Amino acid sequence: MANKTDPIAVFDSGMGGISVLKEMAALMPQEDFIYFGDSLHAPYGTKTTEEVRRLTIEHITMLIKEHHAKAIAVACNTATSAAVRILREMYPEVPLVGVEPAIKPAVFDCQHPRVLVMATPVTLKEKKFHNLEALYHDRAEIYPLPCPGLMEFVEQGVLDGEELKNFLIEKITPYLDKKLTGVVLGCTHYPFVRKEIRTIVGPNVKLFDGSFGTARELKRRIAEANLKREDGHRGAVTFMNSSEDRSKLELSRFLFTQDISDVS
Repeated sequence: MANKTDPIAVFDSGMGGISVLKEMAALMPQEDFIYFGDSLHAPYGTKTTEEVRRLTIEHITMLIKEHHAKAIAVACNTATSAAVRILREMYPEVPLVGVEPAIKPAVFDCQHPRVLVMATPVTLKEKKFHNLEALYHDRAEIYPLPCPGLMEFVEQGVLDGEELKNFLIEKITPYLDKKLTGVVLGCTHYPFVRKEIRTIVGPNVKLFDGSFGTARELKRRIAEANLKREDGHRGAVTFMNSSEDRSKLELSRFLFTQDISDVS
């Protein structure tokens, strides 16, 4: 049985989930966190659903059984779609959340929404995304934009510079004449390049990602399960990675310190 003093685990195939971790640590400063990145097997987007499911279940089981995680955030769109439903059946007593593109808040933000959804090609092909898109088809103009290669910039610690800027300009510029009202950052890696995206879309287009909503939902579930830590403890973060490359841990710590806010 979990204890209130046990850690919360945040899982991702690489570094993107650190954007979710940052929101959770800010929202729940009294909690301890474990961040596990499966860089050894990244990217998940090129794997079969079965392989992603197997890897995700294997690592989440390890975090629960060996590291006594009292709650889990699956901070990867691909892993969420492949495994969260099964994990909830396996561990019904563990508060567990996944992530999805923040289309709903972008659609309901204004009267005539025109929303660009930036995401990995795999996320945009998944049934879960098409179901989300269909929900708001009559209310908004939604433009899916697959961004193969963008997450790799973050995985390499490249958060600015000419190469990244040119990549984003090439992707986004064809949509600027749509008079966009919002851009959904539909991959947990993308908030780390938020400022570069902002320079391209301008100050009047709102940027949306699901990190805060995911953090808020996990906090609610933890409280509901009576697992909220209330002893005045100052929380800490432990970084873990499946790769033997020590630079992955250094990059994790570096990304955790980065300011990923913008002027929206």
